[in-house]
Amino acid sequence: MTDSTSPTPSVFVHPSADVEDGAQVGDGTKVWHLAHIRSSAQVGAGCVIGRNVYVDATVTVGDRVKIQNNVSVYQGVTLEDEVFVGPCAVFTNDFRPRAQNPDWTITPTLVRRGASIGANATLVCGIEVGEYAMIAAGSVVTRDVAPYQLVAGNPARPKGWVDEKGEVVSRDVANPPRRD
Repeated sequence: MTDSTSPTPSVFVHPSADVEDGAQVGDGTKVWHLAHIRSSAQVGAGCVIGRNVYVDATVTVGDRVKIQNNVSVYQGVTLEDEVFVGPCAVFTNDFRPRAQNPDWTITPTLVRRGASIGANATLVCGIEVGEYAMIAAGSVVTRDVAPYQLVAGNPARPKGWVDEKGEVVSRDVANPPRRD
């Protein structure tokens, strides 16, 4: 991993992107048009940070993560390795947002390894998305999502189970399949 003051040739940062001093960006990562990575953010190796993506201060993004266009990853959000975040997905970090609230508190959100978040999905803060879970496009996630679980809708509800490739392996929402 390198910080923004000593870029390595294996990190690509588009000229219109802003990687602040103190941000760490891993080898092989590509930061595209108009993206903004704040100081103290950590972005792992082999990531793709799409157009107009915002990665806030203190955010941790694992290795081989793909964040598609127009996503803001705010303080309190952690994306583990191999997470996919679809275009225009939304993360929140405050349960009681007010423009003038000096006592607001960041509420963390954790997205585990290999999980996928569909386009235009909204994740309300304070949840955990399990490893390899899949959130359908346009869903509003207000509760934890179990590992390998498929959820969809507003609010998001269980719709089945997927495997590591994202293939639906069961529609029996009450009984997850065995993993051998």
